[in-house]
Amino acid sequence: MPTTVVGVRRGAEDGVEHHEVVIVGGGNAGISLAARLLRQGARDVALLEPSPVHRYRPLLSYVGAGEASMSSLERPAADVAPDGCTRVTEQVVAVDPTEPSVTTRAGRRIGCDRLVVCPGLEEDWDATPGLAEAYAAGWAGSTFVVDTAPRVWPALRGVTRGRVLFTVPPEPAPCGVTALKPLLMACDHWRRGGVLGRLDVRVVLPGRGPTDVPAADRVLEEVLASYDVQVVRNARVSALGDHRVTITTPDGEQALDDVTFAHVVPHYRAPRWVVESGLAGPSAAGLVDVDPLTLQHRSHPAVWSLGDVADVGTRPSGGALRKQVDVLAHNLAAGDRASLRHYDGYTVMPITVSRRRLMLVEVDREGRLSPTVPFPDLVRPRTLTWLVDRYALPVTYYRRILRGKV
Repeated sequence: MPTTVVGVRRGAEDGVEHHEVVIVGGGNAGISLAARLLRQGARDVALLEPSPVHRYRPLLSYVGAGEASMSSLERPAADVAPDGCTRVTEQVVAVDPTEPSVTTRAGRRIGCDRLVVCPGLEEDWDATPGLAEAYAAGWAGSTFVVDTAPRVWPALRGVTRGRVLFTVPPEPAPCGVTALKPLLMACDHWRRGGVLGRLDVRVVLPGRGPTDVPAADRVLEEVLASYDVQVVRNARVSALGDHRVTITTPDGEQALDDVTFAHVVPHYRAPRWVVESGLAGPSAAGLVDVDPLTLQHRSHPAVWSLGDVADVGTRPSGGALRKQVDVLAHNLAAGDRASLRHYDGYTVMPITVSRRRLMLVEVDREGRLSPTVPFPDLVRPRTLTWLVDRYALPVTYYRRILRGKV
């Protein structure tokens, strides 16, 4: 069944286009869910996503370490949209959760029986004064921001002395702890090149440990120490300006001058229309207020959410999404609350510790280890795990996950 093109209107009533299910967001969450619903027999699914390009975002970390190219992670959005859905390539600017319906920037109003909100998160540039200017000047950037990801590796590779700063963003963030990937792969590169000893490398953590998972942090603390990385804990970068970075800690502010390159990840928040439409809960970042078990909105039963923008009490990740899609696809078709499935909060943190070794940290909502296989111990860094993360998972993503088969 071919994808319905933009402009076709189904079930119009009173001039309002109507669909059984409308999904806002065409990233991993939206496409995977749409494909799963269609495989389960749904006949009228609309997918709203304005971007013409779809990206497998986990590979951005490898772009920032010289291990992948942008072309290896990008596909035309039209090629990955599931057959049988209605694609709407317009930006959502408002939601009426009581109808429910959405309004696009072009003024198009689309109603539905069930609305799924999964647009992802947006960079909050205002949260860190000077960050946007530092990005524009070229002495700061990150693998989390698509426009600067290709510049990270040339910048890091060219550093042979001086001060380099990395940050792990506070939650919520799109798999924020993977900001350690470019740090540790760069340190491995510098050590192999014989220049690591001439560098002052620092990492700013939002909490006490890199992941706040004891078993994983024991490994990572040893790795950071082996590279002589100075760790600034319970801190955040609060301002940037002219190769100067200000860091705020519980003990006050400290300024670092003469920073050669700063891999500073922006803070994140939900799109403003999520808050303005009354979908957000108490989260300061405006996350969608859902029951973290069923993924149904607490106040609007026709509205559901998953992915980075949903307030489910766990770190966002692709592995978390696979669990959430399975639960939500079932719950959207469930006849009553008694038959709803629950999401256990599973998430996964893949972290490289060197150019060819990676640890896989799987936890539940309480932060307890929750491995999908009993052995081997995937928290222990392995080359095989790196190969799976770098090469096998991108193939699985495009061939199976986005097609609703996983």
